[in-house]
Amino acid sequence: QVQLVESGGGLVQAGGSLRLSCAASGSIPSINAMGWYRQAPGKQRELVATINRGGTTNYADSVKGRFTISRDNAKIAVYLDMSSLKPEDTAVYYCNLRAWPYEHWGQGKQVTVSS
Repeated sequence: QVQLVESGGGLVQAGGSLRLSCAASGSIPSINAMGWYRQAPGKQRELVATINRGGTTNYADSVKGRFTISRDNAKIAVYLDMSSLKPEDTAVYYCNLRAWPYEHWGQGKQVTVSS
């Protein structure tokens, strides 16, 4: 019954900013981590950023210094603030929640960065 609902994203010019939000609903006893992954056409899904239950963050090298992941534990929500966006950031972004032994995924949101 766990559901992840994503919002935000969209179309922006290079150098611009966007925010992605992900809100979880349902019974989730213990959350290990939440994060964002992305998949561009013809490429494998890759990790963008994660934040674990202790607040430790992890970023892909390609987004360090430009993206910021944050969370709201009370609302079971995670956010991704993206700045200085580049065309190579264009992808479908998926919210991920890990609550051992289960893993849940959002439906994906398109982020398109034009040059």
